[in-house]
Amino acid sequence: MGNLCSTSKNEAEPSSRPGRVLGSAANPPPNAAPRAPLPTKSKAPFKSPGRTLGETAPEVSKHPDGELLRICLMTRLADWTMAKKRAESAASAQKGKLGSKLAAQKAQTQAQTLTEVSREQTAARHMDESSKARNWN
Repeated sequence: MGNLCSTSKNEAEPSSRPGRVLGSAANPPPNAAPRAPLPTKSKAPFKSPGRTLGETAPEVSKHPDGELLRICLMTRLADWTMAKKRAESAASAQKGKLGSKLAAQKAQTQAQTLTEVSREQTAARHMDESSKARNWN
């Protein structure tokens, strides 16, 4: 048990080893192997010179494929409106007995839920007490 924290087998701490004198040579590099060359700079994949700050964005009509862009935007808008209508109709559709029960549960507040659970627990306790009383005789 005494050897558990012994320092004889541990390496010496860096502060206990003698250091270098100021002005002495630096440590040699760990690996003097040749390095791979840097990759050559490739040409950028885009052809636009870019925009300066404050410059306005090009309008759709100035775009070479302006008509195509306008059609794409219109189809996205149409898809979005269709999805919104579908979601609204699904939310308002009748879900049947289980759906109406689920909607009623979601509409309950926390106080109403706690009151209902309390009533159920009280009823179960009364049933247990009455069964014990019946079994006593």
